[in-house]
Amino acid sequence: MDRPFFTVVMPAYGVEKYLKKAVDSIRSQTFGDWELIIVEDGSPDRTGELADRLAGKDSRIRVVHHEKNKGLSEARNTGICQARGKYIWFMDPDDSVEESLLQEVQGALEENPARLTVFGHVEEYYEKDGSFSYAHPVKPRRRLCRNQAEVRKEILPLEQETLYGYAWNKIYDLDYIREKKLSYETVRLIEDIVFNIQYCMDIDTMNLLDITPYHYAKRMEGSLTTKFVPDYYPLHRRRIAMLYEQQKYWGLDNRESCSVLGSLYGRYILSALERNCDKRAEMNHGDRKKFCREIFADPLFKRLIPAAEARDSRALKLALTCMKAKSVFLCLAFGRAVHLVRGSLPMLYSKVKSQR
Repeated sequence: MDRPFFTVVMPAYGVEKYLKKAVDSIRSQTFGDWELIIVEDGSPDRTGELADRLAGKDSRIRVVHHEKNKGLSEARNTGICQARGKYIWFMDPDDSVEESLLQEVQGALEENPARLTVFGHVEEYYEKDGSFSYAHPVKPRRRLCRNQAEVRKEILPLEQETLYGYAWNKIYDLDYIREKKLSYETVRLIEDIVFNIQYCMDIDTMNLLDITPYHYAKRMEGSLTTKFVPDYYPLHRRRIAMLYEQQKYWGLDNRESCSVLGSLYGRYILSALERNCDKRAEMNHGDRKKFCREIFADPLFKRLIPAAEARDSRALKLALTCMKAKSVFLCLAFGRAVHLVRGSLPMLYSKVKSQR
């Protein structure tokens, strides 16, 4: 069979309510040379049945069923193994895209056949009852990078704009993934950024598109209010450490990169301080003080936080001042204040976090 231009891999677990809309948005694409692989990951609901019905309507759609739930990373890895396209894209099953997405990406790839294409998205926030609250568009500036120096210059700005860490806003070269023997690691929260850092280490071409065709749904019924991850801090410390090691590998370990990474690291520390106040953390005041002191002694903290600068967030600027002073009291107080806002006004918290 002829090789399709794009393979779309859609892991699907417990998304019976949303899957049809996501698949319909692929079937509506103005560029039609694609295949869609739905990896049904042992769902407890009727996601698998729905996926099979949708595949019956379009020969370009295939369904792979996992007998038991293996998780997002393994579902994506199954998709990589099954893919036949020249380029591969990992779309989430509870989101949707505009009909022009693949056409615009294909046009850019014709002009510059890049290892990676990045596009923007619209964060759409929904209340607990499912009603729409507000939208926040995020997109890169348009640029077609044709060498390693140009690619590497753009990576930290992408991370600052929250565009580096996702998988679903990127289209990858499938042959390159296989050549490098890359796969998704089974790790919570940071599986996307771990893969992207590994993928981007040596690439020499990248397309940045200043469009927002991807609609990323953020629902109050899920991650904004109920999800608690006990190992939030070590996971995000690893994220920053990997980003820092990437900059060192590229010979870009300078004051500017440390300033950017220090600011990002400060955000994660502040978020960890807030999460430590949650009852589910099972931490008392003494535990939280010990947590602060351990962070202050961390070599990564010593390297990055002194150089950190807040761009346009007064809250982060104040938090960084507390961290640079290594004040346990002020850091704990700041974390407690953020926790109170998040608990009583979660939607306001999300707007401030997205700098709205």
